[in-house]
Amino acid sequence: MAYLELRHVTKRFGSVTANDDVSLSVEKGHIHALLGENGAGKSTLMNILYGLYAPTEGEVWLDGKKLDIRDSKQAIAAGIGMVHQHFMLIPALTVIENVMLGYKEISKFRLHLNEAAKRLTELAEKFHMPVSPWDKVENLTIGQQQRLEILKALFRNSQLLILDEPTAVLTPQETTDLFRLLRQLTEDGLTIIFITHKLGEVMDICDQCTVLRQGRVAAANLPISEIKSHEQLAELMVGKSIDLVTHKQEAKPGRTMLEVKDLRYTDGEQVSRLNGVSFQVRAGEIVGVAGVDGNGQSELVRCILGLLRHYGGSVILDGTDVTGKTPKEILEHGVAHIPEDRYKMAMVKELSINENLILMSYDKEPYSKRGVLQWKEITRLNEELCRKYEVKAPGVGEIAGKLSGGNQQKFVVGRELDRAAKLIIAVYPDRGLDIGTTKYIQTRLVEERDRGAAVLLLSTELDEVLELSDTVLVLYQGRIMARLPQKEAQRETVGLLMAGVSAVSEGDNL
Repeated sequence: MAYLELRHVTKRFGSVTANDDVSLSVEKGHIHALLGENGAGKSTLMNILYGLYAPTEGEVWLDGKKLDIRDSKQAIAAGIGMVHQHFMLIPALTVIENVMLGYKEISKFRLHLNEAAKRLTELAEKFHMPVSPWDKVENLTIGQQQRLEILKALFRNSQLLILDEPTAVLTPQETTDLFRLLRQLTEDGLTIIFITHKLGEVMDICDQCTVLRQGRVAAANLPISEIKSHEQLAELMVGKSIDLVTHKQEAKPGRTMLEVKDLRYTDGEQVSRLNGVSFQVRAGEIVGVAGVDGNGQSELVRCILGLLRHYGGSVILDGTDVTGKTPKEILEHGVAHIPEDRYKMAMVKELSINENLILMSYDKEPYSKRGVLQWKEITRLNEELCRKYEVKAPGVGEIAGKLSGGNQQKFVVGRELDRAAKLIIAVYPDRGLDIGTTKYIQTRLVEERDRGAAVLLLSTELDEVLELSDTVLVLYQGRIMARLPQKEAQRETVGLLMAGVSAVSEGDNL
């Protein structure tokens, strides 16, 4: 008998069926991959298991017992833990305070935090995850924070652990360490459900996989040993053959389109986020910035775009110094921006697709004439754009927030790339997206480069940076650690630089 069984689970939200008669079984001590495109129903299914949603139909069985989980507290009590893609930690609190926050047994330790800290330390030593219970979370690296999330689940006696995109913000070395930990955990009897879009990770770490497609099971309990290639796995996910290689010719760089000189920025807490950053991006070139999230990427982009007022240095666009200009003035110099967070910076969920697609150009022809919006022409142009960028929606009148994450990202990318900009700043353009959408966006960026645009690509996905970039910059704690031509950028070397292992040499910041 399987350790976990989901039997004929269906979940409906009004007229929308997110999960349709889904059955899933997971063996004890196994790492089971749950795969599928964005909108396939993976998150909904796991939210049912973790008690955040109640199933419309179906049953959940764990270790031979039928469960009726109505909230996450019940899930935790049943031995189910979940590490979300975006960590659920409070930076200002200590490690042990985060572990104990909301724990049902907190009354036992209210006056004995030292006792809880001792237990956590023993657990950390057992699984080779050294961490001080008294360190503040804000002082931990991203890798340490993720290990803390896993420790928090183990502290609460989780026997089934759900990991949602666990390597999204890790360096290659941290990913290797995580996989070593996961193998140890399963040897100790823990069962893991592993959600990822990285096909190589499935092949490396998982025992079996189940694939969801459009809310239904497309392949169940498939042994990874029977999967012959990444392409086969991708085809199972999307239902058709996918070319996993982004084809691109040798770059033919032209004039300098973006020049950043000695850029410096200190935040409101007087922490230096950018420390003399200098680089160039030429027309017909993709410059990729590799780095673990939180090392100055967001501040760099915001300073370039005028969203933050930097404290030193200059930004030059196509020969014009735009230092101190407003974001609107900078964008009107021929800049397109695919933001890091589509919900906060790229779209308004409550507006229609039609309205979102004219946010950058509502005041220009042919969208507007003499201050009056031309809705007939707007609708025609936007329907054409949605077809071009393969946005799946009932129509451009659909509310943007009702689309899957992949389709939201595609219309944001389409809006920005359709402007035929001279400089494209793409920040995590496909983070968390399925393989089909990812390859589509990557191909479009290469096409823009070939058209003659300069592309500045920021990504935490090292493989993406190495594949797409003509030049690779490595950013660590607000400094450029190295500048490497694509042919010289080796995965292991860049991974170490991302972790700050190598010192900055003279000339690397040029």
